[in-house]
Amino acid sequence: MINSTFCIGLMSGTSLDGLDICYVRFDDDQHFEILQAETIDYSDEWRNKLAKAYAYSAMDLCELDVEFGYFLGEQVQDFIAKYRIEQLDFVASHGQTIFHQPQKFFTLQIGNGAAIASRCGQKVVSDFRTQDVVLGGQGAPLVPIGDELLFNEYDACLNLGGFSNISLNREGKRIAFDICPINIVLNHYSKQLGKEYDENGDFAAQGKINIELVKELDSLEFYKQSFPKSLGFEWVEAEFLTIVDKYDISVQDKLCSCIEHFAHQMQKIFSFYDINNVLITGGGVRNVFFINRLRALTSVEIIIPNDNLIDFKEALIFAFLGFRRVQNKINSLSSVTGASKDHSSGVIFELL
Repeated sequence: MINSTFCIGLMSGTSLDGLDICYVRFDDDQHFEILQAETIDYSDEWRNKLAKAYAYSAMDLCELDVEFGYFLGEQVQDFIAKYRIEQLDFVASHGQTIFHQPQKFFTLQIGNGAAIASRCGQKVVSDFRTQDVVLGGQGAPLVPIGDELLFNEYDACLNLGGFSNISLNREGKRIAFDICPINIVLNHYSKQLGKEYDENGDFAAQGKINIELVKELDSLEFYKQSFPKSLGFEWVEAEFLTIVDKYDISVQDKLCSCIEHFAHQMQKIFSFYDINNVLITGGGVRNVFFINRLRALTSVEIIIPNDNLIDFKEALIFAFLGFRRVQNKINSLSSVTGASKDHSSGVIFELL
């Protein structure tokens, strides 16, 4: 008889396009079913708070950590009531990344686990990245263990969120790394045109590629580094946007040029690792202009799954990380993050 585990995964990415909630059943380490899932849009107030939190004082950030935790717990409580969920073993929360500087041995995802538990009345697993960072790892990406166990029929898995990251198995080991920013940049420039994001890539499609801009972006030092490597908002602000903003061109041209750059970087990775097929998920999949450009630059078979996996794969896998954590099984791979060893990461909060 199969002893199934029922859990909820929460994911809030750097692009701030909403809170993904995924209710999933795991039968074992390879079999799952997404039972319910939805994205909760952030109010303008929450979006502004989270976007500006990196500049908060220490005291204000501590306050926001708990406040956001209460908010997450309340959303879980509402989700449970809405879908009449009766079986639930725990909630696994990624939190909201505010700082990520693994070279200095720190990373911060707010959304206090105890606060979540206090509002939803469930066991909570959170803070999945800190342990990896203090063990010398990048603390990212963490999704690849899910790719390795749940989606190993594909040569590679590519996620297009605030940042694009890829994972693949090489010589019996899972490796993964951030390739380049994507939605965090595209959304930044879309807002200058009055939209939260560039729907279907329509703004970019109106622009023209600025070859010099693409070449300058392609020459960024990050792309010359070997894995493990990961990106954060601080890098985007200091390194990437400063280059784009030097160019006196239209916002549409900036978007078009950035998309060309992103497609270049992904094609280079596909070619270097001799990838034949790739599963692509994340909000960036719906940027039709980008996907068409990527297909034009590569012969790799691009596989786009059903809507649930496109939108909720990361929330699903954070639930999976929690699933392995509560069993004290390895959920963070040193081959991916560069940590000193494989380990089981995440802090468990349980109101007894």
